[in-house]
Amino acid sequence: MNLGQQILFFFSALGAFNGFIISIYLLFFKKSRSAASVLLGLLLLTLCLKISKSFIFYFYPALPGFYIEIGILGSSLVGPSLFYFIRSTFGQEVKKTTIIRNWTYLFWVLAIVIAGLIAPYDNHPDLWNNYIGTIISAQLVIYILLSGWMLRTIAFKLFTSREKVSSNEMLLLSVFIGNIVIPAAFKLSVFDFFNGPCISGALFFSLILYLNIFLFVSNRKTIHLFSGNQDPVRRYANKKIVEQQAQALTEKLQQIILEQQLYRNPDLKLNDLAKKINISGHQLSQLLNDNLGKSFAAYINEYRINEACELITNNKMIKLEAIGYEVGFNSKSTFYTAFKKHKHTTPTLYKERLSAVSPI
Repeated sequence: MNLGQQILFFFSALGAFNGFIISIYLLFFKKSRSAASVLLGLLLLTLCLKISKSFIFYFYPALPGFYIEIGILGSSLVGPSLFYFIRSTFGQEVKKTTIIRNWTYLFWVLAIVIAGLIAPYDNHPDLWNNYIGTIISAQLVIYILLSGWMLRTIAFKLFTSREKVSSNEMLLLSVFIGNIVIPAAFKLSVFDFFNGPCISGALFFSLILYLNIFLFVSNRKTIHLFSGNQDPVRRYANKKIVEQQAQALTEKLQQIILEQQLYRNPDLKLNDLAKKINISGHQLSQLLNDNLGKSFAAYINEYRINEACELITNNKMIKLEAIGYEVGFNSKSTFYTAFKKHKHTTPTLYKERLSAVSPI
């Protein structure tokens, strides 16, 4: 390996190595993890598997087919990870899509593993390179198109200059563009100036990785995108609902919740509640976070705790745990935690104080 090849190997390996470190941190060691941070970690991990396979194979063509299969497995998961990462940043991470995402990953993992057992790469390289590779490339194109459709409003803001693009949105666009450039570097002959598309893809990955790290650390506001404890007021600070409209929606929301006792449903979702007042889930999030300064869970729990207090006051013989379930909590621990947060005391002490004031 001459000096030029050693330099290429160093920079290719450096990006892949740092990508692995960052992905492991996001997946396992980040203290306040959100769905976005986990999915970004998974996206980085799958990209690193794809990149590592390519540049190692470039320098060591005799690499056993098993390792190439691992790289192809990573390639098959890049598209889904990109799509679900962007989807999660738009607040669409609901239970149904979580199930779909798990089945998507399971399908591709099983498909690649079974293919490797039935037709190993060492014995059938043409099958893997021509057919399986083509299927995965088509899958990636579909997910890129779906991801681009979700980002269309951000792209419109960027090119029209009518509204400022936030640092979070710039990071999303950068991640999206990177996932277009890297596959292109592997496929298009225009990127052959670094002795072949395999090494070009690895080098572009290193470049884009460090560019995104710079975008992330240059503005601390991006931390909210990947935190499990996002500040709801900051998140929607630039998207306020007109005060008069917000007041009308708030009154309508309160009326429906109380009349139908929706808070008693332990599985109540934000989108379900939004449909009741004919607005989108995104708009309801804006209303709660910007105008009321509360998360969806905190807002619903207030109704639950208020009714729990009434039941404790008027029905002193009912067990506290039963009251928690009746007002909509799905466990004793969540009831006690929410009660203490809203009333600054436990249900037990609250009941004891009532008994002391009005003994039976």
